[in-house]
Amino acid sequence: MPGPNDHKPGAPSHVHIERNVQPGWVQALAWLALALGLLALILGLSRCHKEDTVAVVPAPAPSKVIAQTPNAPKSAALVGTSGLGAYLGGTEATPRTFTSEKLNFDTAKSDIRAADAAEVDQVAMALRQYPTSHVRIAGYADSRGSDATNMALGKARAESVKAALVAKGIDAGGIETVSGGATDPVDTNTTAGGRFENRRTELVVTAR
Repeated sequence: MPGPNDHKPGAPSHVHIERNVQPGWVQALAWLALALGLLALILGLSRCHKEDTVAVVPAPAPSKVIAQTPNAPKSAALVGTSGLGAYLGGTEATPRTFTSEKLNFDTAKSDIRAADAAEVDQVAMALRQYPTSHVRIAGYADSRGSDATNMALGKARAESVKAALVAKGIDAGGIETVSGGATDPVDTNTTAGGRFENRRTELVVTAR
């Protein structure tokens, strides 16, 4: 009787079971893909956290028109600064706006032209007669250039007129300067002459 270790002739003495072993590069590729996936997940979580914690910066507010003076009508009887002295010596209510008759500016400049010096003298003479008066000088520009540039130019023109008045003995504390930029044209901006008229200053008597 054959024993447990006996085998038939021609039959294999043992059975070899092969495991499905993947090549080394396939395993490395799988580990690399896993590592990249984890890295992407970490970066995604980090980005979400940053978006949650970054403060939202509000958009800047649009430029405001700061030359407007409420209840400051322009009287036909007092056109130009030639009527300033009569108004300061009268009893009409304040505020009141006066448009300079000749005080205009060259393109992109804020210095007072020699031709307009007499206008400054006239204003200074009226203010010296009524030293308790307070005025607001508003500077303007034509429509060329950006809003920010025109606002800055209007302010510089108002400051130039103030400096000229102070140099003639007017108290600086009674003079406020503001800018209207290109917001309130008195003439067309499509012609050179119209733009010249818009490069101006206005004087508003706020108290007397």
